[in-house]
Parts: sequence; C-alpha cells; structure tokens
Amino acid sequence: AGRAWGSRGMEAAAGSCWAPLPVWRGLLRGLLLAVLAVGCCRGNSVERKIYIPLNKTAPCVRLLNATHQIGCQSSISGDTGVIHVVEKEEDLKWVLADGPHPPYMILLDGNLFNRRVMLQLKGTSRVSGLAVAVAKPSPPQGFSPGLKCPNDGFGVYSKDYGPQFAHCNKTVWNPVGSGLSYEDFDFPIFLLEDANETQVIKQCYQDHNVPREGSVPEYPLCAMQLFSHMHAVTSTVTCMRRSSLQSTFSINPEIVCDPLLDYNVWSTLQPINSSGKVDPEKEVIIVATRIDSHSFFWNIAPGAESAVSSFVTHLAAAEAVHKASDIHSLQRNIMFTFFQGETFDYIGSSRMVYDMEKDKFPLRLDNIHSFVELNQVALRNDSILWMHTDPVSRMNESVEVQVRNLLDILSNSSMGANVTLQEAGYSQPLPPSSFQRFLRARHIPGVVLTDHKTAFQNRYYQSMYDTPENIRMQYPEGLSPEEMLEYVTDTAKSLAEVATVVARALYRLAGGANNTSAIQADPKTVSRMLYGFLIKMNNSWFQSIIKPDIKGILGDVPQHYVAVSSPVNTTYLVQYVLANLTGTVVNLTKEECLSPEKTPSSEKEMYEYAWVQGSLDPNSTSRVPYCVRSTVRLSKALSPAFELRQWGSTEYSTWTESRWKEIRARIFLVASKELEIITLVVGIAILIISLLATYFINAKADVLFSIPRDPGAVAY
Repeated sequence: AGRAWGSRGMEAAAGSCWAPLPVWRGLLRGLLLAVLAVGCCRGNSVERKIYIPLNKTAPCVRLLNATHQIGCQSSISGDTGVIHVVEKEEDLKWVLADGPHPPYMILLDGNLFNRRVMLQLKGTSRVSGLAVAVAKPSPPQGFSPGLKCPNDGFGVYSKDYGPQFAHCNKTVWNPVGSGLSYEDFDFPIFLLEDANETQVIKQCYQDHNVPREGSVPEYPLCAMQLFSHMHAVTSTVTCMRRSSLQSTFSINPEIVCDPLLDYNVWSTLQPINSSGKVDPEKEVIIVATRIDSHSFFWNIAPGAESAVSSFVTHLAAAEAVHKASDIHSLQRNIMFTFFQGETFDYIGSSRMVYDMEKDKFPLRLDNIHSFVELNQVALRNDSILWMHTDPVSRMNESVEVQVRNLLDILSNSSMGANVTLQEAGYSQPLPPSSFQRFLRARHIPGVVLTDHKTAFQNRYYQSMYDTPENIRMQYPEGLSPEEMLEYVTDTAKSLAEVATVVARALYRLAGGANNTSAIQADPKTVSRMLYGFLIKMNNSWFQSIIKPDIKGILGDVPQHYVAVSSPVNTTYLVQYVLANLTGTVVNLTKEECLSPEKTPSSEKEMYEYAWVQGSLDPNSTSRVPYCVRSTVRLSKALSPAFELRQWGSTEYSTWTESRWKEIRARIFLVASKELEIITLVVGIAILIISLLATYFINAKADVLFSIPRDPGAVAY
C-alpha cells in the first residue's frame, strides 16, 4: 500500500512540475499578445504626444502638360527639416549658409513668397521644404504667380493670325505675373491657412530653435515633416501613356494622373431641343464668361475679380433679360454660357467649339450671330467699362459692320446708367478670353468687356489674395451670416449696374423693340451671389435652390479650381442658381418632376426639371420642396486632346493633375544625429541580448523550470 501510494505521489509530484510547462508558455504568449494589444491601442496616443498635426494646410501639387511638369512634391516618405522662421530677407542667410543643422524647413512670411526668394531656395540642398504663412493684409505691391501672358499659344494670335499681337507683343496683360505657379520645385511647399497653427509653429521655433546669447541652438530642435509625394512625372504624354498601359494590361491598374475636366453650364432664352439641331437659319447670340480660377496652392482659388465678379454679373444679366415680356417672340435667341477650365488653356471653350464643329452640340458655329464676353469687371476706374474687339477679323468688311453695330448697341444701352462703355481701340488686341477660341474656328463679330484698357487692374490675378477684399466687398461690423447674405454692398450695386447694361444690350441685339426700363438687374440677388460664391457657400439661399441629394457640396469657404472630379461645387451651384433665376416653378409632384418623360406636357427635350429643397417652413424645421423647369444644361469641359488621345497636342489644352497617396503636415521635436545613432545602437544591442537570452532560456527550459525530487517520496 505504501509503495502504491508513493508511486502515485511521485507521479503527482512530477505532474505538478512538468505538466504546466506548455501552460507557462501559453501564459507568456498571452501576456505578449496583451502587451501588443495595449501597444496598438495606445499607439495613437503615443503618436499624439510626439507629433502635432497641422490640419489647415493646402499643398502645392504637380500639374503636367504636353511638355512640362510644374508644381511641387516631397520624397516618397515625406521630407523633414529643422524649422527656421524667415520674416525678412536677411533671415535667409542662416538657412542658405550659416545654420549648422541643415536641411531646413522654412516658415516663410507671405510677403517674401516671391520669385526672387523662391529661386534662391530652389537652387540649394539646404532646404527640404517650405510652409508659407498668408500675408495680412495682402502684399501692397501685388502678387500674381500666373504668367505675364496668360494662356499664351492657345488663343487666336499666332504667326499665322495677327503675328504682331502674338505672345503679348502689343500688350503685357499681367505685368505683375511672376510665373511662379509654372515652376517645378523638388521639395514640398504648403500654405498655412490657420493663423493659430502658424503661431504654434513660431512658438515651437522660439522655444527650441532660436540661438541663445550667440550660441548655436541645442537639441532637441523643433522640426517639421511634409508629405506630398506625387505619382506622375515628366509630362502629360508620359503619365497618360503609363496610365493607359496600366489600364490595358493590369488587373488593378495604378493611374498616375488625370485630365483636368468638368462641365460647362449653358442655357438659352428660348428653349431648344437638346437632342436635335438648331435650324441653320436661327441666329443665336452667345454671352460667355469663365467660372474657374487658380493659385499656387491646390484648391485655393477664390478668384473674386478673375472669375466671380464676371460670372455673377452674367447670372444677374440672365435674370434681367428673362424679365422682358416678349422674349419668346424675339428674332434671335440668346445662349448664356459659363465655361470651366479656362485658366488652363481654354479647356471649356475649346471643347464647345470642337463639339460644334463635330455636330455634337445643338448649335453649330454658323448659328452664332455675335459673341459678348464678360471678363474681369469689378475694378472699374471712373465707372468705365472697356470694349475689346479683334482688329484682325475687323479687316473683313462684313465683320466690321457687325462689330460696329454691336459696339453702338452696347454704348447706347449704358446711357443713363452709372456705367460708361468705351472702345479700347482698333489696334488693341483681345485680352485672354474664351472668345479667342471661337475666333480660331470662324470670324465671329464679338466684344470682350473688361475693367482694364490694357494691363489688368487686378494685381492678384490667379493668386490666393484675389479675395472679396480685392473687389472692395465690405460689411458693417456685427452682422450675422444671414444678415450678411441679405446686405447689399457697394460692390453688388456696381456689378448690378453692369448686368443691367449688358442685359439691355442683349435684348436689343436679339431684336427687342420695347422699352428696356423693365430690364433691371437686382442688386440684392447680386449680393446673395457674391456672399455665396466668395464668403460662405453653405447659406440659406443656396440650401433652398439645390437638390437634396447634393447638399453635401455646400462647404464653408468657396474655391473655384477646376479639379479632376466633376462636377465641382462651383459648377453645380452656377447650374442651380441659373435655373433659379431664369426657370419657372411648375406644379408637379416629386415623382413627376424626377421622371418628366412620364408627363405628356413636360417637353422633356426642351426643358430640364429639378426637384429642389426649398426654404425652411417658418413654422417647422422641415423644408418646402418644389419643382423648377429651366433650359439650363451641362456639357463636357474635357479637352479634345484627351478625346483624340493626342496628349502632346499644341492645338488643345493638355493639362493633367498628378495623383498622390497622402497629403499631411506635422511638427515635432527632433533629437541630434548622435543621440539617434546611440539610441539605435542600444536598441539593436538590447534586441540581440534579448534574442540570445530567449534562445538559452528555451534551450535549458527542462533544467530551469524543473523541481528537485522530494527525498521523502522515494519508495523502497
């Protein structure tokens, strides 16, 4: 009995020692997993303790055309550098020569963001990136990163047509243009949109990077990291070829660039069949303007003077013409046209001309009676609006007669108004304008209306400073957003006067014979549009006139960059504002409005129908939606070069935008190289020691984790 007990006791003792070994290993594994899980959960909080993200920034991105790449990019893993604040040109000496901790990330004062400074930074390896603070107030000397001769080579003037006017030989339209937007930088450049974030960076710089008592600043230093790696390189020809090959042979194609594209918005005074062709005998007057702008930084394109002033005036004129009682009996039709992508070598207008030539548009070029374009019109001196015409086509006698008639009607329409129209001069060429693309195809009588006789009045053309302040929009202090929406500014009154003159002239051109006093643009409507397109898109009026399913487009700060996804916010809003101002509310249910083809009297080919949100019911939080019938339509604004796959075209725009993986910026404290190396070496040493210890512990586990036998348990 004793033997039996002893034997079982020994087995039990042995079991208590050996059986738990896998359990110990399981516990260790579980502990390790728990540590990793906690690490994963706490990883973000650790990152937040190390890095301060910069959330309100705008990058400079890469754009490409048939021959070049322009813009900026970082390395694939982002670029890092020690921050140095540059507020005057003397501060550059530290970055370019004296500073002991290159490469540097420069926080550049907006007043120093010019071509001279940027080319200095471009030519050194001591700079890894740039963060630009917005200058407030705007630089008094002006700032335009665009070209001195915008859209050069894609207008009407060339060695074969008015060579004396080609390449702005006669008139330099944008004398303050530095061409900075058309340079290629191999380091990232970001705009700091938030003054608070700019102050955080400056404080970090003051605390860690400023030399004390003449000595070199010591580690840790405040650093910045910018991520903006671009996928496309060289030119549109290269990137489109690579994308095309990927699409053809790869299951998961990686597209590296996309064409700049969107939609043109157009409507007619008298409805036309959108799926048919206008009678060849029917004459149409085209009124045109652009709706896009650009600046050095991606999607920062306020375009107050370069775009918004003209298309708001155009919209107001369209509404005013529709007030005439006899519009359906006018001899000629009027087409209100809003072109997208004009900043980039006339994307929208060149596509419409192409479609007209190829019978892909309801109108043909032969239907065009005359052409009136509204260009920059907000910065008039002494209320003068200049009428520009093409001196080359006017050498044709019949064109000259029509142009002279057009000028006379415009001049007569301004009588009694606070706007004076004057001819810029017979020998003066056309400024950069969509009309030039139509003249390339056919001699059309036309006029371009601007606030400048020669060079632009706009000192901030294609820049981030072309803001409401640039066109002198001012509001009294203390107004709520709703009060600002309804407040009629002096700028609104001024543009309404221009819209009235244009509307009356269009009525006369179309053959109207009645008194034009009823044709009057509404300053209140102009005020609402200026507020919505320049200050805050997400306002009660815009909310009420759009479809419920696109209410997400109403962001806070309006921007008017053409982009690569379409339609962009501006296009949608111009479409629905135009429909609201010129359309008719019809008594249709939601189902009938959304499917008008089911209603026999809807004339679907002649009209477009939209079920819009409507205003808020005063007695509740719900809206009162309704159906709007209008002649407003969209047409493609994609350069014919991409339709024809002629990516190296010199006839059509070839602009593309590179794709990227991520855009972000952050600041943090960086240790010295020596400390980083020591940390790395110590870390590797600890890793090796840990691996060796683990190996030996595992190899001797049977010895290390065994329990000595109890001598009293031995059985005889």
